[in-house]
Amino acid sequence: MSDRSTVYLEKAKESLAGAKSELANRRYNNCATRAYYTCFQAAIHALLEAGIRPPRETDRWGHEFVQARFNGDLINRRKLFAVDVRGALEQLFRLRVKADYGTDHVPEVQAARAVRRAEAFIAEVARPRGR
Repeated sequence: MSDRSTVYLEKAKESLAGAKSELANRRYNNCATRAYYTCFQAAIHALLEAGIRPPRETDRWGHEFVQARFNGDLINRRKLFAVDVRGALEQLFRLRVKADYGTDHVPEVQAARAVRRAEAFIAEVARPRGR
């Protein structure tokens, strides 16, 4: 594991802890945001581990780029991760947009579901794999 990818996995674990804390403290909008970033950061870790880097033009991890490459390359083509996590990034991204920019609040049930989805995602990404 490269040092750079390790940082993203550590950030993902911290984001998951934050999502759980926000859920426990009934801050459901913040919970949704942290749950999304759990998956986003874990996906970047997985992409780096697979040798995929951000586009040269920007050298930044865009949300669409990460979603497309994680699902397209790591799940569909290389079959490195279970298909169960395929929709997590997109679903949690939509929930994060609702939480951050929408006029409605994220309800408790959606926040709790987001945490479970983020837990499953990071568990799948962090699962040891035979090489």
